[in-house]
Amino acid sequence: MTLDELIIQCKKQNATAQGELYKKYSSVLFAICLRYSPNYTEAEDNLQDAFITIFKKVEQYNGKGSFEGWMKRVTVNTVLQKYRKQRTFDIVDEGQIADEAEVDIESEEIPLEFLLKIVQELPDRYRLVFSMYVMDGYQHKEIAEMLGISDGTSKSNLARARAILKNKIEHYNAKNYNT
Repeated sequence: MTLDELIIQCKKQNATAQGELYKKYSSVLFAICLRYSPNYTEAEDNLQDAFITIFKKVEQYNGKGSFEGWMKRVTVNTVLQKYRKQRTFDIVDEGQIADEAEVDIESEEIPLEFLLKIVQELPDRYRLVFSMYVMDGYQHKEIAEMLGISDGTSKSNLARARAILKNKIEHYNAKNYNT
């Protein structure tokens, strides 16, 4: 089946088409869920929730833009909705925000699994803002709107996430590359 045929069949709630769609896109959408989830198990749960939402809302896809892009957006929104309900965000005065710390990362030296692990270990509020800003390219204003927080809180949470990650990477480098 072509993608257009899959979409048409999914709109008719065809279970075979839904299964094919899942097989075709689950790995791409799971990568998104991993970035936004604190662990692998929760990422799996978030993926299932995202596909349930995709199958329920597939009628809303109107053919404008890529279907994969639409599914990614639905996935991000589904995951964010879960965490938004938990209200794990701090209200922070913008004046308290320190300059963002930068750290050099040599991709050959630090395993991807380690980087994913330390991002997943971030507190929810920091992990969500970090993933949205750094990995998905959202601006602070968009993040603030999507999470129901202020721009300043978004900036603060990003700065704190980067500081935590910088510390963990420096610790990793000192431990593994002591020169």
